[in-house]
Amino acid sequence: MNIENTKAQMKKGVLEFCILSILENKDYYASDIINALKDAKMIVVEGTLYPLLTRQKNLGLLNYRWEESTQGPPRKYYTLTDNGKEALVELKKSWEELVSAVNSINNK
Repeated sequence: MNIENTKAQMKKGVLEFCILSILENKDYYASDIINALKDAKMIVVEGTLYPLLTRQKNLGLLNYRWEESTQGPPRKYYTLTDNGKEALVELKKSWEELVSAVNSINNK
C-alpha cells in the first residue's frame, strides 16, 4: 500500500466539500481559497483549484463576480448559490455520518 497516495486520494475526496465550506460565510478570491486550504494543511495548487471551481460553477453551486483591484487586474470573487448552500448542508450531514462510521470502526 502506498500511504502517500492513499492520503492524497483522501484529501481529493473532500476537496470540493472544503471549497464549499470556505465559501459558506464569505466570498473569496481564488488565492484566498488556496490560502485557507493551505492553512488547513490541504495544500492545493491553482492547477487543481480552478478546474474544481469551474466544475462547481457549471453545476450551479457557485457564482462569481469581478471586482477591481488596487493591485493589478480585476479579481474574480466566488460565492455560494442557493443550490451550493443546499449541497453544503447535505455534504455536512454525509461528512458527519462518515466520520461517525470511521470512528465506530476505529474504536472496535
